[in-house]
Amino acid sequence: MSDETRILAGTLLLALVTVESGGFYLLKIARGKAPATPFQERFARAGHAHAGVLLVLALVVLLYVDATGMDGLWGWVARSGVPIAALLLPGGFFFCSMGRGRTEPNRFVVMLPAGAVMLALGLAATGVGLLTAG
Repeated sequence: MSDETRILAGTLLLALVTVESGGFYLLKIARGKAPATPFQERFARAGHAHAGVLLVLALVVLLYVDATGMDGLWGWVARSGVPIAALLLPGGFFFCSMGRGRTEPNRFVVMLPAGAVMLALGLAATGVGLLTAG
């Protein structure tokens, strides 16, 4: 395992602990202990789900990137695209729905397409790297 993968994987595993706090927040919403509009509840669920799935996906992708031996710019894109998306997409869902009584996204909604682009770049670079390795 490369040093880059080891360090990033350790960081991602620690980041998964923060997803637990998101689950606690969702539980508070479900119990009526945290006020939220239907829009905010949907976006909190989406942010929480994306955070967990993308962090686990990022851990898997790291192993594949190491298997390809990719380095340089495309190695960086492959190794960091999904982890960056794991920040941007959930962050976009949470930040664009913040504020008492909000019923539509605020300007932080731009984080969502940015995260989608990083996810696509990271996955595409890893996929091409795997198909051309060897």
